[in-house]
Amino acid sequence: MRDGDGERSGQNRGRVTYRVDIQRVYDALPVSGQAVLVDRVWPRGIKKEQLDADIWLREIGPSDALRAWFGHRPERWDEFRRRYRAELTRPEQRQLVEQLVELARKGPLTLLYGARDTQRNQAVVIRELIEEQLPS
Repeated sequence: MRDGDGERSGQNRGRVTYRVDIQRVYDALPVSGQAVLVDRVWPRGIKKEQLDADIWLREIGPSDALRAWFGHRPERWDEFRRRYRAELTRPEQRQLVEQLVELARKGPLTLLYGARDTQRNQAVVIRELIEEQLPS
């Protein structure tokens, strides 16, 4: 369940709720809980020691072909979402999504990404999938 500020909280009237945040790596904000980079390519200009990521799940990122086709063009967002969700049903990617679901069950999870667009990127799609698999 979302609080007023759009984040997940740990308890709500005796029910466990989950917190899955997304954050752009260039925003240099503190991350909550486990931090996972979900980009296929390392973010430009960021050194590994600068990034507060616990894990880099490179293979969960969109395929090179899909990334090139999308090109972060807003008019292609709906089709990108559909195609990317299809990619995430493949066995290797499905296993990585399940890994993220398990991390979210254990505590706060922050998905890190490098795209400029904060509303239309792979972390948004991954968070949707995670939240669909968590009890509400």
